[in-house]
Amino acid sequence: MKIVMFTNTYLPHVSGVAHSVETFRDDLRTRGHEVQVVCPTFEGATESTASVLRVPAIQNFNGSDFSVRIPLPGAISRRLHEFAPELIHAHHPFLLGDAALRAARESGRPLVFTHHTRYENYTHYVPVDQERFRQFVIRLGTDYANLCDQVIAPSESLAELLRRRGVESPITVIPTGVDLARFAGGERRRIRQALGIPLGSKVVGHLGRLAPEKNLDYLADAIARYLCHDPGGESTCLMVGSGPAERTIETIFEKWGVADRLFMAGKLTGQEVVDAYAAMDLFAFASKNETQGMVLAEAMAAGKPVIALDAPGAREVVYSAEVGRLVAADADAERFAAALAEFPLAGAAYHRHAEAARQGARRFSRERCSRRLARVYEQLDRYARPAVGDEQHTAWDSLLARLQTEWELLAAKTHALMAAAERKPRSKR
Repeated sequence: MKIVMFTNTYLPHVSGVAHSVETFRDDLRTRGHEVQVVCPTFEGATESTASVLRVPAIQNFNGSDFSVRIPLPGAISRRLHEFAPELIHAHHPFLLGDAALRAARESGRPLVFTHHTRYENYTHYVPVDQERFRQFVIRLGTDYANLCDQVIAPSESLAELLRRRGVESPITVIPTGVDLARFAGGERRRIRQALGIPLGSKVVGHLGRLAPEKNLDYLADAIARYLCHDPGGESTCLMVGSGPAERTIETIFEKWGVADRLFMAGKLTGQEVVDAYAAMDLFAFASKNETQGMVLAEAMAAGKPVIALDAPGAREVVYSAEVGRLVAADADAERFAAALAEFPLAGAAYHRHAEAARQGARRFSRERCSRRLARVYEQLDRYARPAVGDEQHTAWDSLLARLQTEWELLAAKTHALMAAAERKPRSKR
């Protein structure tokens, strides 16, 4: 099958969506499918290739590390006409998501949409009325999903949320797969030696983008409390990643007097990421905004038990007390610190938890997840429509079809704006 994936973020940008697109692209190719990716340019990206079309974009939008594409539909249309796709897969409901809808309607092919993210939790990157903008992006994502033939949700928690919000298109839960063998093959000593972490230290680790929406001030406070009360003084914290919350994390550890036990690795890639997981003994996670919690599955594949808040994306991965602990979502930092202190980090008990985590990660294997996505694709042939401009269309029919597509996009955005406008601002006291 010939598949085109539209995404607003792609390599070399580091994000869960970029990783998901790359993972599924590679796995689908292994299964014999042809996959084209349409994405914006990013700093450090290579030029367009036969399988990746990079469209011009504004770099580092509003101080973030995201790119916002400049609308140039002609280049996309030419590439798609040459490729002749059998299915269109959108990974965002806006920007290149619009282009994906146009491509699906013009080619008469089914449109799949993966709702990767709770977009309302990222509105702080845009300097507008936050509450109204949150309502706008929620409604926009819902209306876009209802224009699609199939919706993919990375977790059951998100699927349930989408249904409550009014998504009526079929929803299938398919997480992004994890390369189990790769994450089981890390070198424990390498990162420790590079950063100066004592080889005998018990390491509580975290990996991900260090951004405000990840609840990292809470997590840093909890880990710092745990280290402060650690009677042996042998435990340390390894933070892997980069982002605007770096200084906040360091300040919190300084406040608790344990800054010397915090090791910031910065952004790592490739084998370094695998080695970072291997260097940890326990993985800590406090985000409430995840749709899958991919790093949790990666940590478990590396044999690391997980302590996380009981929130969407985490509860599906940390599914039992054997693989880790879920702390109540409204628990304070002291309670999270206690969960870290209570978990065994040595002996037979720890090894049982580590092996359970390793086995639990098998539910998220790349082979299993890509097989499920391929099966969804194959079942969508019945949604094929006549392509705009084919023999069944007159010039007038083609014009009407294009107008219909633009009307659908406009209606979705108008509906979202109305939902935001109707939202009553919270009263000030």
